Amino acid sequence: MSIHTPDRPRRRGRPPKHSARPYDEVRGELIQSGLAMLTEKGYSSVGIDEILRSVGVPKGSFYHYFKSKEEFGQELIRAYGQYFARKLDRFLLDTAFTPLERLQRFVEDASEGMARYQFRRGCLIGNLGQEMSLLPESFRTQLQAVFNDWQNRTAACLKEAQTLGEISPQQDADQLAEWFWTGWEGAVLRAKLEASAGPLQRFADGFFNILKQPTPP
Repeated sequence: MSIHTPDRPRRRGRPPKHSARPYDEVRGELIQSGLAMLTEKGYSSVGIDEILRSVGVPKGSFYHYFKSKEEFGQELIRAYGQYFARKLDRFLLDTAFTPLERLQRFVEDASEGMARYQFRRGCLIGNLGQEMSLLPESFRTQLQAVFNDWQNRTAACLKEAQTLGEISPQQDADQLAEWFWTGWEGAVLRAKLEASAGPLQRFADGFFNILKQPTPP
């Protein structure tokens, strides 16, 4: 997805004559294809034509579905942020387990997910954050908002752990949540580099050890 060329003006008019698929269906498929490719390769390494081919959309039709490459990227961030928030809720709100067990289960599931794709795919939000100097400035606020949302959900889980006595009530749950996501994103990057779940587990072990440390008076 080249970002060195200016966005073209939006093309008006009807969709391609030979396309029998509904507009929303094709647009959704382009987003799903973009998510899959960007979690693996990153924004700067993926071309629009590659995404169009994967969905069977003719070259030149992109601007019928998105007014610009920047808007497409914004939609990918929105879609991934919502998808991952639902995933977090599935684990962190599961009252069948204690709060720390829920967080541990999320870590285990994420590790298994990376292994399923041979550690080629990472976190789209983390990938884009690493490329921020090359991306449209509008992405910055959107990416920060996604991270803040994930941190808030994690902090709520940690605060529940404090209420139940799993963590010292004197720990700063909000700060712990920020540490978790800062460290987790680094561990995901290292897991891709090493093609191994080892970095994820080492980070998780260290984080949970910090949680269990008594807070000095």
